[in-house]
Amino acid sequence: MIECSVCHSKIASPNSKAVSRAYDRHRNHVSSKTRFLNVLLVSGDCVLVGLQPILVYMSKVDGGFNFSPISVNFLTEVAKVIFAIVMLLFQARHKKVGEKSLLSISTLVQAARNNLLLAVPALLYAINNYLKFIMQLYFNPATVKMLSNLKVLVIAILLKMIMKRRFSIIQWEALALLLIGISINQLRSLPEGTTSFGLPAATGAYLYTIIFVTVPSLASVFNEYAMKSQFETSIYHQNLFLYGYGAMFNFLAILGIAIFKGPSSLDILQGHSKATMLLICNNAAQGILSSFFFKYADTILKKYSSTIATIFTGIASAVLFGHTLTINFVLGISVVIISMHQFFSALSKVKDEQQGSSFEMVDSQDSQRSKDASFLNMTAGANEDAGHRVNEEEKRPLLPV
Repeated sequence: MIECSVCHSKIASPNSKAVSRAYDRHRNHVSSKTRFLNVLLVSGDCVLVGLQPILVYMSKVDGGFNFSPISVNFLTEVAKVIFAIVMLLFQARHKKVGEKSLLSISTLVQAARNNLLLAVPALLYAINNYLKFIMQLYFNPATVKMLSNLKVLVIAILLKMIMKRRFSIIQWEALALLLIGISINQLRSLPEGTTSFGLPAATGAYLYTIIFVTVPSLASVFNEYAMKSQFETSIYHQNLFLYGYGAMFNFLAILGIAIFKGPSSLDILQGHSKATMLLICNNAAQGILSSFFFKYADTILKKYSSTIATIFTGIASAVLFGHTLTINFVLGISVVIISMHQFFSALSKVKDEQQGSSFEMVDSQDSQRSKDASFLNMTAGANEDAGHRVNEEEKRPLLPV
């Protein structure tokens, strides 16, 4: 249920099909301003996402981490919460006369009630952010970025199941092409002789890969649904709750580790370096930018933009760390880019647009027919009135002159 902030009346929350239809109508009528916003989002996301695995790799010491990855995630969520509070304060100072303050208790309580679903993606993101560090122990940065592209197909299936999103056949073929491109880039960067939780390196890597692909895909879909279903809520309110939940989950994880390893693990700044500080800032900026994707753009666009960042990650990884860019990587990236172009091409939406135009044509024809019928009825009525008046004048007796 959604409660109005003015009259406090309650209405039913929109279901997934209603949210999907509303987004489809919005997508078919995007303005040039919206397209420009999408370009800015994709450009910024490419830089931030491309830097993320590089900074994680730079944070490693002798193949491991001297700091707790959970502490990095906690500090990242705290930074994002601070940003959301600053933006809410900025908006509160520039509110119009008669508008309710975004920081009033009643507004915050109502927004918190309407956005409880954000706790689900917050928990999933907390798990995923930890997995990002674990994946770096098994793969080089470029391969990690390629594996993350598998999320696009999983997200498409989840959008189809949860949000009833519709995709054309060409778009499904583009997603299949994406899988082919990722498969071309073979996994040849597994460290030999290492184990994880008693499992061989290969088994642990594949297990982490499955979780690494599934968990953030669920988080992205639930996040988009939660934000779009409460579209009237300020994005900074939603960010405040999303990042607040994330900070809480990571803090609980820190407390859990302290119980098993001792109070020394409560020092969240232990083992950090300049690279980790840059990583925290990068992750915070990336998370904030992602919220605008989920609110005003599309999850698929977000993941495909991350695919473009793979080029940046691969080149930077080769320049900074001497990782070899194999022919498999180059061919895989080429196929992925072709897949992205095919998915967002106008040809993939021709069928929907033609159906929409045919429906509009039928509606316009029906409207024109109704207008013609009403005009004929009006004309016939006018003729009948005129004939009736003529008959009355003929029947009226003539007065002598």
